[in-house]
Amino acid sequence: MKQYWLMKSEPTEVSIDDLMAAPGQTMPWFGVRNYQARNFMRDGMREGDGVLFYHSSCAQPGVVGVAEVASTAYPDHSQFDKNSHYFDPKATQEQPRWVSVDVRGLKRTALLPLSELRQMPALEDMLLLKKGSRLSIAPVTPAQWKAIQARLAD
Repeated sequence: MKQYWLMKSEPTEVSIDDLMAAPGQTMPWFGVRNYQARNFMRDGMREGDGVLFYHSSCAQPGVVGVAEVASTAYPDHSQFDKNSHYFDPKATQEQPRWVSVDVRGLKRTALLPLSELRQMPALEDMLLLKKGSRLSIAPVTPAQWKAIQARLAD
C-alpha cells in the first residue's frame, strides 16, 4: 500500500531546485540524525511512496514540491565521512546507525506556506503541525495528502 511522507530540508542544504536539477531528478536524502525519522525511512518507506518536499528553517517554510521515494533504505555514507558534518564516530560499516533513501523530484510547486497549512481543517491532526514537533520526516495520512494536493492544484 502506498504511503505518504513529509520530508523537510533546509533550502541552503538541499532545495527543491537542487533536486529538480539533479541527474534523473533523483538524489540521496542524507544526514537524518533522529532515531524516529530514521525508523520511518528504514521501516516505513517504500519505492513509489509520495513525498511532500518541505523547505524548513527559512524565511517562508512550507511545501515547495512533490517527490517520490526512489529506493529502499541503505546506509547513509555521510556517517562514515570524518570530514562530514554528519559523521558519527559510533557508526561502522558492519553496523551502520543511519540510513538514506533516494528521492525523485516530480514537480516544483508554488509555496504552500506553513501558515496556510495551519488554517486547513483537514490537517488539524498532521504531525508537522503538532506543538513541539521538529521531525525532519513525518508520515502524512492519505486524507492529508489529498487535501494538500488539492490545495497545490489551485
